[in-house]
Amino acid sequence: MMKLFGTLTSPYTRKVRVALIEKRMECEFVIEAPHTPGSHVKTFNPLGKIPVLVLDDETAIYDSRVIVEHLDNASPGHRLIPDDNRPRTQVRRWEALADGCTDAAVAVLMELRRESAHQDESLLRRQHEKINSALHTMADDLGNKPWCTGDFFNLADIATGCCLGFLALRLPATDWRNDYPQLARLADKLAIRPSFRDTNAQPQ
Repeated sequence: MMKLFGTLTSPYTRKVRVALIEKRMECEFVIEAPHTPGSHVKTFNPLGKIPVLVLDDETAIYDSRVIVEHLDNASPGHRLIPDDNRPRTQVRRWEALADGCTDAAVAVLMELRRESAHQDESLLRRQHEKINSALHTMADDLGNKPWCTGDFFNLADIATGCCLGFLALRLPATDWRNDYPQLARLADKLAIRPSFRDTNAQPQ
């Protein structure tokens, strides 16, 4: 059986876990952080980052974008990434935007964990600008559509939902729910899907 190495609160790990549930694929979830003593993460990923998917033949796949694409191709049912070029590009663009927003949120979180006297205010300002710009663009692009790219749930919604969930979990002062009701509507719709409900993490 495949094994997925990651943590409960990692938004990138969550993206893969949601995809696995949506694709109805069996996979053992191994909860390990790269810095944990005795962690196997670096054994499979030389970058020492999560998530890592280890296949039955011990082949390791990383990062989350590559893993989800592999899963989508391995099981053709309920495609998360369209085959046709234009809709595929739209979905991957949404994923890049959501992941980029998450990257900026992670950078803010890491900086805030330093002693206040040593925090880089210019770095925090730049990353917050990225987050706000990304949220504004996502809200504008979503508009009144039922899902990120139109009428069908796909990877764009998974990536966006995981991004918004991470912001709510780790940077609650980012008040995207009030600022962008379109995104709040999407988040509420995603929250009742089994894939998102079963991967929702509480603060640790």
